[in-house]
Amino acid sequence: MILVVWFQTEIMAQNVFELNQGQSMLMTGKGPGQDATINPFQGEDCFAVIENLGQELISARIQKNGKLIVIIPVASNKTEKIKLLANQELYLDPETQKTAKAKMSYEKIIAKEH
Repeated sequence: MILVVWFQTEIMAQNVFELNQGQSMLMTGKGPGQDATINPFQGEDCFAVIENLGQELISARIQKNGKLIVIIPVASNKTEKIKLLANQELYLDPETQKTAKAKMSYEKIIAKEH
């Protein structure tokens, strides 16, 4: 008897980085050369997974065409999974003047069949 087990992971393009005193960083949404991370799902809806690795509060700011849509706080040592629609921009902002550390990844949205 042969048992075949197949796992597929949809988490891609992980990045760990630091945000310095008051620095706002564009994660994805404007394209190559402008984004701090590579979103393998650029141009389609996906999940942005933000893990706050530091002790400082950070915020995920979502905009479209420069207009603010929502700000989501990401507490120290917590992870937020945010639905990011195609053509939206995602920024990370530290909420204090101290250095913050975060990890970014993206996940494909998989439609469930009923």
